[in-house]
Amino acid sequence: MNGVLVLLVIIAAIAVTSFAKRRDLQAPLVLVTIGSAASFIPGMPRLELDPEAILGVVLPPLLYSAALKFSVATFRRHLAPILRLGIFTVLATAIGAAFFSNWLVPEFTLGAALVLGAVVAPTDAVSAVAVGRRLGLPNRVIAILTGEGLVNDATALTLFTVAVSAVVGAKIPVHPVVFFGYEVVGGVLIGLVLARIVEWVRHRMYDSPLETVLGLMLPFAAYLAAEEVHASGVLSVVAAGFLMGHKATDASVATRIQERSLWESVDLLLEMFVFAYMGLQLKFVIDDVRDQGLPVHHVFFYGFAVLFVVMAIRPAWILLHWLRRRVGLAIEAPGGSVELGWRESLVVSWAGMRGVVTLAAASGVPVVIASGQPFPGREVIQAIAFVVAVGTLLIQGATMPLLIRRLDLADPGEREREEEQVKLARAISRDAGERALVEFAAHPPEGIDRADLTDILDRVRRSMRARLQAEEAEDAAEKQRAGALFDHYRRAALRAQREAIIAARDAGTLDDEVMRSVLEGLDVEEAAAEERVRRRRE
Repeated sequence: MNGVLVLLVIIAAIAVTSFAKRRDLQAPLVLVTIGSAASFIPGMPRLELDPEAILGVVLPPLLYSAALKFSVATFRRHLAPILRLGIFTVLATAIGAAFFSNWLVPEFTLGAALVLGAVVAPTDAVSAVAVGRRLGLPNRVIAILTGEGLVNDATALTLFTVAVSAVVGAKIPVHPVVFFGYEVVGGVLIGLVLARIVEWVRHRMYDSPLETVLGLMLPFAAYLAAEEVHASGVLSVVAAGFLMGHKATDASVATRIQERSLWESVDLLLEMFVFAYMGLQLKFVIDDVRDQGLPVHHVFFYGFAVLFVVMAIRPAWILLHWLRRRVGLAIEAPGGSVELGWRESLVVSWAGMRGVVTLAAASGVPVVIASGQPFPGREVIQAIAFVVAVGTLLIQGATMPLLIRRLDLADPGEREREEEQVKLARAISRDAGERALVEFAAHPPEGIDRADLTDILDRVRRSMRARLQAEEAEDAAEKQRAGALFDHYRRAALRAQREAIIAARDAGTLDDEVMRSVLEGLDVEEAAAEERVRRRRE
């Protein structure tokens, strides 16, 4: 039944996401809201997935895709704020939420409260990054939020493992700090080794579909292999993604194009499902609390209280660091990491939405401890985790666009630097192409006529110049505020070409095979133009 229900949820999520995008709404918020309402439909079956399935199937491709697109140099440049958010802010949130909930909730022991703290500590940057890109957040803020999302899950899940082991009576053979170090080092090494193996194999395949399929398997293999030896599956996936993304330029053009399309589709599919799944749990969380004989309104009061504490800890912690830096008490990180101003820090502090890891970890709390007694406050932990995950998404996610607009964080200097970098890249590309043509002309292959060689090289040169001129024409149209009209005319011209070719096929003038071949060429041309527009407007 779950398989059919999962398929139906995905189909419904696609329809809801399409509606939200057409209305310029935030799809995650709409999916959670509609999912929550749908959970109360009479006869609605419960969609319940094993937490291991969520962590082992949903999380790895999302992390891997983000790591693929994230520059290693950017990660290194912003390493200090990323680690501060991904490790120390997670620990501060977990400890703060644990002590508060232990004081507030009578069903909790301190250990159970620490489990809850680990569950609600990690943030999910998907919604914040999507909104930030659309509203023009500076790239450094986007980079820090993305990097935090790649690190904080590992911190929270390690803390969760230690806390659960302490409550159930299981023993970790080493000190928790040593265990954390082993998880980090072990996870990273396993990810790098597997990525190296995949890279070596792919270079000898010479088959783009097979290379893409092998790349698709890598995040699952990295996660499962690391978890098998009790290392961090999260960091294993991230390390593999970093290496494969850094080496992506060595892959063939066909493989790179296929992988970009594949991971965009996988990302969208999993994100839609996760947010719909979150909403669909509402009624059943209430039922679980009621079945345990607990007062529902008390438990949800606990949930909202913890929600507001969690939402307050992150801004307070980030503000504390900003003030320490202002008065000269903060330790400067090596490497020239760029620190954020107060407005950027405010946006980062409010980007505290929770997601799939919070729900999966809450579902993974054991039913009983080693003595056979029920895990203390298990249903309360799950209810509070649900309230925190959905509450942060609805409150912080809904207000994030307003906050970004009011703070006006757009950085004209950053845009100018990007344009200068684009010009530099084009100049480097043009000069390298010209040098290569000169070299070919100086050392022609044997048996070719000089006139034929000159004609071939001229055609190659014209092709190179045409591509560069097309990019410059698009940039010029954008600067003249005519970008939308330029895009409209280009699409209209390509559409007219496509319709004319199809009409000729229908009239019997063109063979169907010829038409398909020509349309593929038009598709490539349009896809290249659309990709240039997308990169320019991000």
